[in-house]
Amino acid sequence: MIIEMFNFWYFFWLLIGAGAIVGLYYLLRRLPQKWQKIILFSFLALGFLLHFLKAYIPPYSVDEARLFRDSWFSNICAANIALFPFMFWSKKDTVKDYMFYIGILSGLIAFVYPQEPLAKIDQLSEQMDILRFYYHHWQLIAVPLLSALLKIHRPSYKRVWVAPVGLLMLMLFVMLNQIFQSEIGFVPLRNSDFFDIGYKNSSYIWGPNSNDAIGSFFALFTPKFFKTVPVGQYAGQEKYWPWFWIVVPVFVLVTPLSFLLCMIFDHRNFRRDLSSLRQRIAARLGKGK
Repeated sequence: MIIEMFNFWYFFWLLIGAGAIVGLYYLLRRLPQKWQKIILFSFLALGFLLHFLKAYIPPYSVDEARLFRDSWFSNICAANIALFPFMFWSKKDTVKDYMFYIGILSGLIAFVYPQEPLAKIDQLSEQMDILRFYYHHWQLIAVPLLSALLKIHRPSYKRVWVAPVGLLMLMLFVMLNQIFQSEIGFVPLRNSDFFDIGYKNSSYIWGPNSNDAIGSFFALFTPKFFKTVPVGQYAGQEKYWPWFWIVVPVFVLVTPLSFLLCMIFDHRNFRRDLSSLRQRIAARLGKGK
C-alpha cells in the first residue's frame, strides 16, 4: 500500500493544498484583519457544515449504519472540525495555540498518510468523499497556519505543553464518544468486536492497529506496564490499556514536534530567553566562586 500511495494524485493533492495556502496568504495579507478573520472562519464553518452534508454522498448516503456511526465526531480530526469554528473566536492564547499545534500536525499526517483515500483507490463512486477528506484536513492546517503568518495569532514556545495535554484530552473525548455511541446503539454494543483494536480505531484509542506504521511507531514508546493485563486470570497477557497506552508516546513525540513547529514563529523569543538564562546561570556561578 505504501508504494501505491506515491502516485500522481498523492502529489497532486499535496501541491494543491500547499499552493492554496500560499495563494491565500498573498491574497489576504493586504486586507484588514477583520476581513482576514471572517474569511478564515468561513473555511472552518464550511468544514463543519460538510461534516454533516456528507450524508448525501457515498459511502454514507448508501450505508445507513455507517452514516449514523460516522456523523459523530469519532476521531481526532473530526473532533477538531467540530471544535475549531468555536475555538477560532476564543481570546485565550492557549486555545489558539492548540489549534496551531494539533491542527497543523493532525492535518499534515492526514495529507502525508491519507488512509481514507488509499482505501478508496478503486471506488470511483466515492470521488466526492475524497474531495471532502482533503478539504477537511486542509482547513485544519490552513487556518491556524495563516493565522500565524498574518499575525492574527502568535504561537509561543512557552505554551507548547498545550499540544500534548490538549491532544490527550481530545482523545479521551473520542474514547468516551465511542462508548456512548455503543450504549445507545449507533455502533455494536461493547463486546469482543467493539474491543477489537482494529474496530473504529482510527485515532489509536484502543491500541496500535496491526500493520499500521504510525500506531506501531507510537507503541515503541509505551511502557510495558500499559501493554499487559496487570491482575486477574489474564495477568501478563498482552492487552493495550485504552487511552493510557498512548499518554507517554504523545508527550515524547508530540511535544518536540510542536516545539519545532513553533520555532518557525517564536525563535527570536526563544533565543532571547535562552541567552538571558545563560547570563543568569553565569552570574550565579560567578558569585559562587
